[in-house]
Amino acid sequence: MNRNTLILFLFSILMTVSGLASLPPVDRDESRFVQSTKQMVETGDYIDIRLQDVTRYKKPIGIYWLQSAAVALSGGGAEAPIWVYRLVSMLGIALAVVGIGWTGTKLFGADAGLAAGLMMAAIFATAFEGRDAKTDAMLLACCVAAQGALAQVYLAARRKEPVAGHLPWIFWIAQGLGILIKGPVAPLLSLLTAAALFAFERDWRWLLKLKLARGIIIVLVIVVPWIILISWKSGGAFFQEAVGKDMLNKVAQGEESHGLPPGFYMLTYSLFMWPFGLIAVGAGLQAINRFWDDPRLRFCLAWYIPFWLVFEAIPTKLPHYVMPAYPGMALLIGWLLTLPADEANAPLKRWQSWLWWATAFGGVVVSIALAAVCIGAPIYFAKAFSWWSIPAAVAALVTGYLAFPRQLQVTLGRIAAIAVGAGITFSLLFGVIAPSLKPIWLSPAIKAAVDANRPCDTTVLASSPYHEPSLVFLVGTNTVLTDIDGVAKHLAADPACAMGLAPVKDEQKLNELLAGQGKSAKRLTEIDGLNYSSGDKLALGLYRVVP
Repeated sequence: MNRNTLILFLFSILMTVSGLASLPPVDRDESRFVQSTKQMVETGDYIDIRLQDVTRYKKPIGIYWLQSAAVALSGGGAEAPIWVYRLVSMLGIALAVVGIGWTGTKLFGADAGLAAGLMMAAIFATAFEGRDAKTDAMLLACCVAAQGALAQVYLAARRKEPVAGHLPWIFWIAQGLGILIKGPVAPLLSLLTAAALFAFERDWRWLLKLKLARGIIIVLVIVVPWIILISWKSGGAFFQEAVGKDMLNKVAQGEESHGLPPGFYMLTYSLFMWPFGLIAVGAGLQAINRFWDDPRLRFCLAWYIPFWLVFEAIPTKLPHYVMPAYPGMALLIGWLLTLPADEANAPLKRWQSWLWWATAFGGVVVSIALAAVCIGAPIYFAKAFSWWSIPAAVAALVTGYLAFPRQLQVTLGRIAAIAVGAGITFSLLFGVIAPSLKPIWLSPAIKAAVDANRPCDTTVLASSPYHEPSLVFLVGTNTVLTDIDGVAKHLAADPACAMGLAPVKDEQKLNELLAGQGKSAKRLTEIDGLNYSSGDKLALGLYRVVP
């Protein structure tokens, strides 16, 4: 391990460690993933995927196995806290950062690799996904490994040099693992990259250097055993739901209220690439002006542009969907460092200047917005001023200023300073400010109330209408998500131990339902807050049957 690799790995870990434990489980995707993993640990069934009693056949098994391994290594068992599950994502981002540093070094030199790695570690997208126990951080690591190997194979072929024997192995193993993590995304990225290169060069023979027959066998060895097991376990239902419903629905129409028109990723670019969005656009525009002369630039642009265009065309859009394309832009930031200043800062074409200034405007807006959120969120949600808001807001504004360069070429020292500024901003925002917004974290408050008033070790909570998966993860897999009638039946069925959660406004109705069975409910405490997933303000009562 060389010095730059160690620097990038440690910097990435430092970037994401703040908030790993203090940030409560996030609804809804993260909590669904960790709860499904928790149930694997509880039941010992590491083949099937379930969320309470419902099958969760949307993604393959890979992330659940990795999270289960983290839980096992922690020694905490099914009661392991949320940060244990998030370790997988933190490691995934660190591996992606190291991988892009490795690729940049091979393509453009050591300083370029370091710059690309720092950029990948310090953008908003990776800062968030590194703290979120889902698939996307580890998927990014697989994509970077596969694309890094593909880039080196491609360049060796263009230079008529021998291909290092380990590169096809890295490519195919990364593809197999990527499929186990999130299905066809990693193969799609590589296919689109290769197709774009073929469109420009009309040459596909270099792909033979990947040892295609051997590679397909490697992928099948990684993927097929679980496919056989889940097909047997689910009776074929996994593929009906994962492919027939989840994947095809996303391609054909907007799924789960996430349908948006083309242009979404362009509009959100400045946020999810903050603070390096403007610097990356400048490097990308210079690369477009030179890509015919340099196969390295062709590869980087083929990495980013086709994948971005395909996902702009797909109706279902979430910001993290295009994250596997971002490393292509990171590499171009490193490349621009290697040019003489006059070449790197050559004038742009008119349309390119307009795009650059539009991106600059987006970067300014995001910098100011982040500073405003750091200050305003505690005041708005928690009705209190946080002194941590001041350094967080200052860091956001200073970082935004540094990321607005006078020239397109940015020195390695300035890139490092921007990355450090972003790290301070995100560490305070995700690690201190967001966890302090108590009114939006209803599930931890409910868990604390249940623990404080639990009458029996076997107590089960029934909840209406608050049905967030974070509640199930924190309070217990047996938590009953129901309506007000269900809460009444649950309390009546086990008057000694059962507990119920219901809106305070429905308290009279709850007692009317219980009165028919000769019982009444006592409100033990009230939990007020905002369900940020739905936007509903809730006043919830925790109830037991009156002895």
